[in-house]
Amino acid sequence: MTLSLYITRRFLSAFAIVLLSFWGVLFLIDMVEKIRSFASAGITLGQAAMLSALSVPQSLYDILPLVMVLSAVVLFLGLARSSELVVIRAAGMSALRLVLTPVSVALLIGVLAVAIGNPIVSATAKRYDTVAGKFRAGGAESASISSDGIWMRQGMGDGSGQQAVIHGARANPNATRLYDVTFLIVAPGQGAVRRIEAEEANLTPGAWHLSNVKDWPLGSSTNPERDATRADSLTLSSSLTAERIRDSFGSPSAVPIWQLPGFIRGIEAAGFSARRHMVWFQMELALPIVLAAMVLIAAGFNMAHIRFGKSGMMVLITLGAGLSVFFLRNIAQVLGDNGEIPVGLAAWAPPAIALMLALALVLAREDG
Repeated sequence: MTLSLYITRRFLSAFAIVLLSFWGVLFLIDMVEKIRSFASAGITLGQAAMLSALSVPQSLYDILPLVMVLSAVVLFLGLARSSELVVIRAAGMSALRLVLTPVSVALLIGVLAVAIGNPIVSATAKRYDTVAGKFRAGGAESASISSDGIWMRQGMGDGSGQQAVIHGARANPNATRLYDVTFLIVAPGQGAVRRIEAEEANLTPGAWHLSNVKDWPLGSSTNPERDATRADSLTLSSSLTAERIRDSFGSPSAVPIWQLPGFIRGIEAAGFSARRHMVWFQMELALPIVLAAMVLIAAGFNMAHIRFGKSGMMVLITLGAGLSVFFLRNIAQVLGDNGEIPVGLAAWAPPAIALMLALALVLAREDG
């Protein structure tokens, strides 16, 4: 028990050091990028730091498997350099018993990351989108699905600074065609200046094309209903694209994992495909297994006694193996999102394969 607690403390210290190092590097890089991206908005250094503080948690969460494999490398190299591995093995402890403690800690970190870290990252990402939207020309674009249809917000794309709040009772699968749609045009400092209702709205590059339209001039009329006009068709400029709509309401990482099952049911009830969200949900559940596999990979290559000229090569091989698992997981996610492979296979096959291969490596090195 004492030895397990000692290894746990060493591993948690290594994980904290690696995590904080990545946070510092990512924060500085991201802050420079924010200053460059929002230079036209006159962003200050403090505002750039605030935006970076909100966006870095998402980046750290995405690379958590790489942080874990580096933490395990630090742990096992530290034990090897101090000859503690030799003493532990001489005391009769097998390699499997030795790695059981850091693997258990990695599983616990993975569970906490999914249960607590995921909602925190989702909240900071949403806050970042809100704050960053204030600095973007034309304002932020967003879309959401509710029980009464789909809601969107867009810049008008005509340089006027106006924005439109759009509500459609129904939509096609990619939300580029809306039915029973309402546009509420809002001007800076004036509020709502125009309301438009249409039977149908089709999104084309740079514009919405409306049919069977009724137009109320809210800002320039004392009696909007009296001055309302009707038309068979109307074209409104738009900054939205199909890709922006999909990314706005379709990003699975923007939804906390505890709310994801209900969100998936809502998307499917609205007639949209929830496959990306189902893949993401299963991959989040598999994250602890990925982290455990990363620890086993590091153990397999770095538990031997250090010999001159060998440790650097082992570290490079470990990083290469960890990156391979990381990219294999991302490739499987893309294939799962596109429907090329089943959801369960996309989420669970990469961690299962990595775990079995890493365990085989540890056993092979243990048996000599």
